[in-house]
Amino acid sequence: MAICLGNAAGIEDACDKVGPRAHPQPRALSRIMHTTLELVLILLATAVFVVVLFRQLRLPALIGYLLVGILIGPNALGWVEDNEGTRHLAEFGVVFLMFSVGLEFSLSKLVTMRQAVFGLGAAQVAATTLLVIGLCLTIGLPWRAGLVLGGALTMSSTAILAKMLAERSELNSQHGRAVIGVLLFQDLAVVPFLILIPALAQPPQEIATHLGIALLKAAIVLAVVLYIGQRLLRPWFHLVARQKSPELFMLNLLLFTLGLAWVTGRAGLSLALGAFLAGMLISETEYRYQVEQDIRPFQDVLMGLFFVTIGMQLDPAEMLRHLPAVAAVLAGLLLIKFAVVGGLSRLLSIDPGTAMRSGLLLCAAGEFGLVLLSLAASSKLLAPDVVQIVLAAMILSMLVAPFIIEKSELMVRRWSSADWMYRAMALHNIAAQALATESHVIICGYGRTGQYLARLLDQEGLQSIALDVDPQRVREAAAAGESVVFGDAARREVLIAAGVMRAKALVVSYADTASALRILNLVHELRPDVPVIVRTIDESDIEELKHAGAAEVVPEIMEGSLMLASHAMMLVGVPFNRVLRRIRDTREHRYDLFRGFFRGVTDEAGEDRDHLQPRLHSVLITADSMAVNKTLRELNLMKVGVEVTAIRRRNIRSPDPDPETRLLDGDVVVLRGLEETLALAENSLLRG
Repeated sequence: MAICLGNAAGIEDACDKVGPRAHPQPRALSRIMHTTLELVLILLATAVFVVVLFRQLRLPALIGYLLVGILIGPNALGWVEDNEGTRHLAEFGVVFLMFSVGLEFSLSKLVTMRQAVFGLGAAQVAATTLLVIGLCLTIGLPWRAGLVLGGALTMSSTAILAKMLAERSELNSQHGRAVIGVLLFQDLAVVPFLILIPALAQPPQEIATHLGIALLKAAIVLAVVLYIGQRLLRPWFHLVARQKSPELFMLNLLLFTLGLAWVTGRAGLSLALGAFLAGMLISETEYRYQVEQDIRPFQDVLMGLFFVTIGMQLDPAEMLRHLPAVAAVLAGLLLIKFAVVGGLSRLLSIDPGTAMRSGLLLCAAGEFGLVLLSLAASSKLLAPDVVQIVLAAMILSMLVAPFIIEKSELMVRRWSSADWMYRAMALHNIAAQALATESHVIICGYGRTGQYLARLLDQEGLQSIALDVDPQRVREAAAAGESVVFGDAARREVLIAAGVMRAKALVVSYADTASALRILNLVHELRPDVPVIVRTIDESDIEELKHAGAAEVVPEIMEGSLMLASHAMMLVGVPFNRVLRRIRDTREHRYDLFRGFFRGVTDEAGEDRDHLQPRLHSVLITADSMAVNKTLRELNLMKVGVEVTAIRRRNIRSPDPDPETRLLDGDVVVLRGLEETLALAENSLLRG
């Protein structure tokens, strides 16, 4: 039996060397396994260190992966070789990346944002690609290279922009919606480029034939997959889901995704196209959100490996040798995309400030551009020097993108005189709306919670004015006669225009702690005596918000629990006055009764703040425990940040036990604290 090592192109040579009956020696196998383990350890160690560093700096992990590849690649430290095996594994990262794009594909979303997607987005891709083709022809590069470079450079980073817009609470702003619309079209435009690039690699006289065959194959595959897949997918996923096995569901998901990728690959198309189709089919089913959570670990790990391999392709020595060309491409990329997006936005009657912000956010390169450039390099469509220059410029643009985004507001205010006029008009509208109000309530955020609050205040004859950054919501609500205006409550001038100096109270109706802290800071400077009520998700931020000056903090999970408890108590016969007293006491003690919870396997995991929330944990005291016959005061668990909330002895539960309570064999001690401190406290109780 022949055992062949190597890539597909080298299988025959490998078989000749090994021989028809030869077997690899144990020492050779050990050496192969040892080398692979070292490769994995190097990748894991460097990636973990750099990603942790970048998260501490609040920068996208994607940039960290690129830097890891540059650092450990064959052109720098040389710890890892850039070979076919690594690149084949990294290709699965692109597969899962395209799967996630297909999963986000929604006809309803495209229809809702059709102006931004098919207007600004399509125009930006077409204009940028044509400009790059023209520049390439000017400097002597063939049109095929220009088309490929145009497709790669027109892309922007969905990973960077979506993350930073969400952190800045700008997803629903005018420029945020424009940017997301352009990114949606760019993601869709990747699909035809994935079909086009392999066809362009053929001899010039055969390009038309190969392109026609590729398009015909794509059309047939699309028709078959969409027609048959829609009819088979849902019943099959229903059958798998009824087995109630997470492992089976995951296996089925991997089989479906990789199977469709294999089908398109065998058809002469790309693996990524099949993954995109798989995601698009699943997006129309009720399993979309479950699939999105299940696939994320595979997607993130393999995407990270893909960007590491992209970084490994960059040669720092070549970049320094061609530094003037790299600087020119970088400057051209940023300026051309900024000018194209800004100019097209103005043609579509978007105000100058929003047009300039959109251009600044979209001017850098993106991950799909790296995918297309890598595909073009492997197809020999670009010379190695050109690949190195463009790759360096794209990576550098992604490195500076977060800083451009952070400074975009200052740049717009400095460069755009018209933006001041638009802002002045917006502030004038807010001031005009608030001018007739006195002792009113300012509602920050006009989502469902803000709207319900405004209606209740109106029923009591109390005046209110709401601020919101969603232009569509503001337009529709204002047209219906609601007292709402467009404005960001986290800005000083907006609060002043809304009449914070005359307001009786201010309510932050959305659960965003970072934004609420900014508002609290501004209110403290402008009008420290006005009470501020803040909404939050749970108890984890109560103390921080109270310390920042919030008069009241309303954690929605605890309030929901209070309402459930009050209804349950009244239905089982507890007197109404006692129910009201219990609720009042709980609120007065800052929800102390509800602090912490017992965690189970069905609770959501992986939340960034999950480890910061206090938990409840029960510890059984046995005869050989070190805590037997010791008092709570002697144990002093508060020194590790853990509180004893109750003791259960002989099925009798005693809440808030006295510090002199002595623990006995068989007691169950209920602890409250953070995950790490609970482990220390349990160890102290059981082993000392």
